[in-house]
Amino acid sequence: MNIILYDGQARQDLLPLCFTRPVSELRTGILTIREKWEHRLVGTYSWKTEAYLQPKYPTHLTSDNWLIMGNVCPTNRLVEQVRLLNNGCGISYQGYPVAARLDETLLAAYLVNEANVQWTEYSEPLELVQYSWDLIRINANQLQQDFDLLTANRESETLSLTNQLIHPENIFAEPGVKMEFATINATDGPVFLGRDAEVMEGSLIRGPFALGSQATVNMGSKIYGATTIGPNCKVGGEISQSILMGFSNKGHDGFLGHSVLGEWCNLGAGTNVSNLKNSYEQVRIWNYRSQRFMKTDLQFGGVIMGDHSKAGINAMFNTGTVVGVGCNIHGSGFPRQFVPSFADGGPGGFKLHPLKTVFNTAGRVMERRNKTLTRVDEEILSHVFEQTAPFRRF
Repeated sequence: MNIILYDGQARQDLLPLCFTRPVSELRTGILTIREKWEHRLVGTYSWKTEAYLQPKYPTHLTSDNWLIMGNVCPTNRLVEQVRLLNNGCGISYQGYPVAARLDETLLAAYLVNEANVQWTEYSEPLELVQYSWDLIRINANQLQQDFDLLTANRESETLSLTNQLIHPENIFAEPGVKMEFATINATDGPVFLGRDAEVMEGSLIRGPFALGSQATVNMGSKIYGATTIGPNCKVGGEISQSILMGFSNKGHDGFLGHSVLGEWCNLGAGTNVSNLKNSYEQVRIWNYRSQRFMKTDLQFGGVIMGDHSKAGINAMFNTGTVVGVGCNIHGSGFPRQFVPSFADGGPGGFKLHPLKTVFNTAGRVMERRNKTLTRVDEEILSHVFEQTAPFRRF
């Protein structure tokens, strides 16, 4: 099967997280949305996304293609129906297109005007990521679904007897996990510890929780579910109902709640994020499509942070703050609740964070994890720099 994961119209509402990745590369639960599909539906996967992202995330076309919306989290039942699609037929959910099987001619026509598809409505519940805060809203359920998927017919590695494990049947450790003198309570949801991950002494973790491969929980951390720490992240302090996509750090004391951090982000020591307004009113979050703050119908909301953004020591973020790509936040007090990409500053105001400076920092940070900032990565960031220029009014 040739499977193409399509951003569709969802992408605009998922910025700044999707400035640097297709929609299907977002993480909720244990896996990215693409990985959820790959584990259920065998095939060749590629992406249909923005032109500036295509060099890193190319499209592979054949005479027979399955076009799947990148913001749809699959279920086993949905996958069964996708497999059975005939050419020119598709599946919709509450009027929203989910998947279609299209030859090359029909696919070209669909991408222009979404025509020439015979839709069948899917009747069972599905979870779609339409806004950035949906990643957090569905995280507990996705953690359980991914846990069931990844642990089926597998046996957990044995964890040291120095640990206190409550409901150990809901705890799964992959090979190479290191954990001593930690407490895990999996009463309210599963706990998944990825390959070569480490949980240091004195850490207190409540499920549902996922720790990605080669990620680290520092000593004395307090983590509440539902929380996902992606691959190669380092975390510490207090975290609640948050997602770190991967390769990001919140390694010190401070609170992070109801937040999503992209990749290569860093929160300095003592950084605190408010996730509840003093008035207990619903949270409003900046939306790039409407270019205004919009209601979320949620009482809790922290910070949404794009890739390669950093916050200095003792930084503070107000409820429902959005930080773009390549930002450098510092200073005492709360910065404004929408920080445009490539901004440098804080409560006292912002100036431009030059692209060359972002490249230099990103290169050094990535080298520490044995990764390289490639020419393609630089071109993507350069495009985002130009694309977001109208938001930088300083």
